Amino acid sequence: MEMVLSFEKNISLAKQGNRRELARLLTLIESGEKLNIEESKSWVLGVTGPPGVGKSTLIGVMIEEWVRRGEKIAVLAIDPSSPKSGGALLGDRMRMASADNGESVFIRSLATRNHPGGLMPFLDSMIDLLSYCGWTKIIIETVGSGQSEIRIVAFANRIMLVDGPDRGDIIQAEKAGIIELADAIVINKSDLPNADNATNSIRKSLEYSNKNNDTVVMQTSSINNDGITELIEELDNLRVNKERNILRIKERLISAWDHKLLSNPSLDEILLDLQSGAINLDEALENI
Repeated sequence: MEMVLSFEKNISLAKQGNRRELARLLTLIESGEKLNIEESKSWVLGVTGPPGVGKSTLIGVMIEEWVRRGEKIAVLAIDPSSPKSGGALLGDRMRMASADNGESVFIRSLATRNHPGGLMPFLDSMIDLLSYCGWTKIIIETVGSGQSEIRIVAFANRIMLVDGPDRGDIIQAEKAGIIELADAIVINKSDLPNADNATNSIRKSLEYSNKNNDTVVMQTSSINNDGITELIEELDNLRVNKERNILRIKERLISAWDHKLLSNPSLDEILLDLQSGAINLDEALENI
């Protein structure tokens, strides 16, 4: 039976704006502690897409616009892990530095720790804590658009896929299945050649699927500040697709199963038994 620890005083301080306590509580959650926090119905945006398309810069510009509108923004930036330390590389946080300059913005980098099931089970609790402490919009950003990134952004109730003018990366995203979950697809760096062709290509691809005919497709340029206001309006007024919600819940369930599997104390022993032929896969599943 999991023990839920009570940190009422710490949570109260975090709610009053104490960032040190908030950071400490997030660290506790990341280490596996269960805090007594009420479940929230937060506004959560998952942002994913291949490296180099300007996600972090775009998010920074969007944050500035939201802050001007009186919002309080918290970002959970899922960084690739350092192969030596297992810690977050903090690259996203550095690129968002211009936005993280006031009381209305909180950015936390989290390491994946090269463990596909190691981070996701704690995202819900982190989101609940941030929402309880008054952060009105929560953003989860992750690098890439593969299966593990789908699992991470599935913890959001709206998902934005960002890409550059190169259509090839979107094809990879289609293969990974992220397009099925995305509510908005944004071609960033629209000031570069081929942006129009990439946008039109995506729209044509979506026309073949009735499931995605309500997906927002638009262009932005973080450098020129083009399309940012329009993108903010689209996301703020987004009607969450119930069909995509089922897909997201499915990914979260699979994520929870992965975590249970990979954290099973008997896993190493079971793997050795499989290697030696002492048990077969069906027996291994039964043991787990």
